[in-house]
Amino acid sequence: MTEKIRIEQHSFGGMLWFGGWLFTLGLLKLTFWRGVLALLVWPYYVGADVAARFAAGP
Repeated sequence: MTEKIRIEQHSFGGMLWFGGWLFTLGLLKLTFWRGVLALLVWPYYVGADVAARFAAGP
């Protein structure tokens, strides 16, 4: 009986996540430790910043 070994690579998803994290660091001008925290919760930082920009108006 032969078994096929299937290798899946998920590098695109990881690169997309890493790119989003770098974008967050640059856009929000986060400090180093806030950037480390953003590794886990970067969507929160983007949402809070966008909400503040909409509340301030043009």
